Amino acid sequence: MPAPNETAIRAALARVNDPEIRRPITELGMVESIATTPDGAVAVKVLLTVPGCPMKEQLTRDVTAAVQPLEGVASVSVELGVMTDAQRTELRQKLRGDAPANEIPFAQPGSRTRVYAVASGKGGVGKSSVTVNLAVALAQKGLSVGVVDADIYGFSVPRMLGVTGKPTQVEQMIMPPSAHDVKVISIGMFTPGNTAVVWRGPMLHRALQQFLADVFWGDLDVLLMDLPPGTGDIAISVAQLVPSAELLVVTTPQLAAREVAERAGSIALQTHQQIVGVVENMSWLELPTGERMELFGSGGGQAVADSLSQSTGTTVPLLGQIPIDQRVREGGDAGTPVVLASPESAAAQAIAAVAERLARRQTSLVGRSLGLTPTRG
Repeated sequence: MPAPNETAIRAALARVNDPEIRRPITELGMVESIATTPDGAVAVKVLLTVPGCPMKEQLTRDVTAAVQPLEGVASVSVELGVMTDAQRTELRQKLRGDAPANEIPFAQPGSRTRVYAVASGKGGVGKSSVTVNLAVALAQKGLSVGVVDADIYGFSVPRMLGVTGKPTQVEQMIMPPSAHDVKVISIGMFTPGNTAVVWRGPMLHRALQQFLADVFWGDLDVLLMDLPPGTGDIAISVAQLVPSAELLVVTTPQLAAREVAERAGSIALQTHQQIVGVVENMSWLELPTGERMELFGSGGGQAVADSLSQSTGTTVPLLGQIPIDQRVREGGDAGTPVVLASPESAAAQAIAAVAERLARRQTSLVGRSLGLTPTRG
């Protein structure tokens, strides 16, 4: 049997991504050395970004799985080291380039990320459930998706997505955990247990700014921001920090819910944001007989869309109606969204249809250079 080929080994390692950064470990400078012996033993030394990296076991498994099948390899051993300060600085330079540490990439003119701020006038309409299910449904379509749990006081996204890992910090960058191929950040990842967050407005603004600027999101296609109910500090901060963010308004058919949803959507008039559409949640309950029981009335979502269309002078569509289904609640409690746990359910299909409409939208050219050069006639 021929001895292992180092070039082939390095090529195999190029297919191993860092679980947090989602780029090849060879590209990130994490492979320090490769040693082989004539009898087929391969030793790979991998440098972790930080001591105690929570992904070290997964990295060990992935490196072993990539190298073991190669011709001439009899055994694989993985030694883990830690990057020096200089190597971490070099890594940050590779990832962020010359961008300032506090720069929000989604606010830059060249950003291709669609940012949707999921808003509601009041609590209890299922805004967070809609957010996490839409995120997973978009990821299932092959898009790179991130979620910011901007509901600082009432954070719930980590549980609903089943995120148990904690963020790690490399230099001035925070690496967000991921679940179901969705990157996510929440204040709940930084508070012990179920501790309440008791902050005033300026601290909320700073936390949101860190989530957007200090977290290394990579190249996202879509960023969903789960806003708290109402039109308070966070809604204003989103408009200031990411002016291109579009509002996605969630309501129920109930008259009281749709009235406050209209107020939440009308903030776009003051912040000059676009409204991508309205999602009506808890639209009906399907009975065993096949009949629909409209527990919260009907027509609320369309009424909100019509009202916002009139007040903004734009077309605000009703993107979808999601029926009541206890599997939505069960999936949120278990950390497995209904679009994964019960994709055949009516609720999951309705959410997937909304995701399809969002995924089909063309990237806006507003604020971007078209690369055109004027010529003299």
